Amino acid sequence: MTVFFSKTCELGLQAVLFLSTKGKRIYNAIDVSKELKVPKEYVSKVLQILTNSGIVGSKKGKNGGFFLAKEPAQIKLIDIVEAIDGLGVFKSCVLGFPGCSVEAPCPVHDKWGKLRDEAFQMLSAETLEHLKEKSSSKIASL
Repeated sequence: MTVFFSKTCELGLQAVLFLSTKGKRIYNAIDVSKELKVPKEYVSKVLQILTNSGIVGSKKGKNGGFFLAKEPAQIKLIDIVEAIDGLGVFKSCVLGFPGCSVEAPCPVHDKWGKLRDEAFQMLSAETLEHLKEKSSSKIASL
């Protein structure tokens, strides 16, 4: 269960981490879906979103597929989150109260604010390059 991200965002993170472990090779949606054990149509949809954002590149045709559009060191996890879910989770009330703010805080405003800021900082600091090695073994265990 995730608290922060949609299932689509989780898949986007996993797909991009998968591509980062494979160097400059091109993978079609079928290959990615088999590795991540999710339907091909879902993978295609997510990779198309990431292609539109410039994180993933695509090549059409018989030998086509998807690849990282940038070097792994240039892609931060926050870039993927922003492309799929946006950054609203880092600005909104965790309990869903409208108007939650410093002046009118919800019951967990201060504690949530610290966790939210730490999560944002971590996602902004971590690049795919930092995570390639750990990602390989994690994806293999799916």
